Amino acid sequence: IIYDCMDELAAFKNAPPVIKQRGDELMKRADIVFTGGSSLYAARKDKHHSVHLFPSSIDRKHFGQAMQPIADPTDQSAIPHPRIGFFGVIDERMDIELLRSAATAKPEWQFVVLGPVVKIDPATLPSLPNIHYLGQKSYQELPAYLANWDVAMMPFAINESTKFISPTKTPEYLAAGKPVVSTAITDVVDGYGKTGLVYIANDAGEFVDKIEAALHIKDRTAWLKEVDSLLAQGSWDRTVEQMNNYINAALTNAAQKSTKEKEDAYV
Repeated sequence: IIYDCMDELAAFKNAPPVIKQRGDELMKRADIVFTGGSSLYAARKDKHHSVHLFPSSIDRKHFGQAMQPIADPTDQSAIPHPRIGFFGVIDERMDIELLRSAATAKPEWQFVVLGPVVKIDPATLPSLPNIHYLGQKSYQELPAYLANWDVAMMPFAINESTKFISPTKTPEYLAAGKPVVSTAITDVVDGYGKTGLVYIANDAGEFVDKIEAALHIKDRTAWLKEVDSLLAQGSWDRTVEQMNNYINAALTNAAQKSTKEKEDAYV
């Protein structure tokens, strides 16, 4: 039994109380536990004998398309620059008041938001002329949108539902060659912020200031070199290979244990 733990689901909005109980039971039953981020790993490494960290990897070729000129999608083409973009699920993890404050402070900036609205009332989202909700897009469409943004953003709220998240969009944004501004999500700070690859903001005012700084980077050569070096360390193929190694080792151990039990029983 392999538990691929990607989120702390019990912390999500309207999560049934039974989720925590089932998660604890699964931890006891599982032979191997994989965690999708360093915070999840830290929370579980002492609760199981075989816990392994596998943070989000990247399809560099797919998102790297955004490094080259791509025709602007029709629903985005009329939006002026500068554009600050986000793609992902829009739910209780997004700090909508921060987004409202940033858009109000900088009416000349255009905030492009892609993704479905889930578990929150769409009426609560800030409605301003410079915030553009373009709906959900397919995975294949994302590079075209990214290619025509100036900065990528991650305006996550700091709450229980984001305590353990490790956003896959972080390396995807970086692979597209876009400067990234994020709120202080632990896994983003530890994995990207401390090395200066991602701008980290602690409040709405800082969020605006960091976007301003990102918009005025004159030479991205050194930054892109550091991004390439980091992203070269991982790929989904490598992740699968390493996971398979752990799984095969567990299968071998189980087979050896079963054989020994049978031999002991025969004797």
